[in-house]
Amino acid sequence: MLAASVERIERTLPDGALVLDVGGWGRPLTRADWVLDVMPYATRGAYGTDGTPPERFGESTWVQRDICDREPWPFEDGQFDYAICSHTLEDVRDPVFVCSELVRVARAGYVEVPSRLEEQSFGVHGPWVGWSHHRWLIDVRETEIEFVHKPHVIHSRQSDHFPAGFHETLSEEQRVQTLWWDGGFEFRERVITSAEELDPYLAGFVAAHKPRRRRLLRR
Repeated sequence: MLAASVERIERTLPDGALVLDVGGWGRPLTRADWVLDVMPYATRGAYGTDGTPPERFGESTWVQRDICDREPWPFEDGQFDYAICSHTLEDVRDPVFVCSELVRVARAGYVEVPSRLEEQSFGVHGPWVGWSHHRWLIDVRETEIEFVHKPHVIHSRQSDHFPAGFHETLSEEQRVQTLWWDGGFEFRERVITSAEELDPYLAGFVAAHKPRRRRLLRR
């Protein structure tokens, strides 16, 4: 999670606010009172933690379950004052369901996902485009998140991705997209069924942002 976002959450949330971290296993937020993840409590923190120690959650408030299993999460409507979902939606098979449960169980929250600038870059994680385990290209707007299935063609057509080295020109803030929401947000999957729609979606985005890389290289 962006350090500035962690700082803002810790600074602005009242001490008594009840906080849920959805998908926080690899790097849980210490401010969370509850964590919901498919992985067990004992293996948490593979990539460290976010926030100021100590952890407010414990084994009794760590709920291990598949967040996409189409069963309501074991929380009441509006039970949480705040919910965090950072670098999880791009991984899971049904982010639309996860979003629906986020806005059901919490009154406000924060979402962080990779930007398309990073996810459409070659060489971020290996000799392919974006992160190997990510399923979705995501567009975050002011009050909406839109998901598009990440197609295999993105790895083979140069027009559909940024070249090697592009991601190295991105700042930490440009590598992600964030949504601070209060009272809910819109979410949907954009289903693309034709090349006539897919080609401009992929290549058009790359073409619109390539001039930025050329300017940086000239500098």
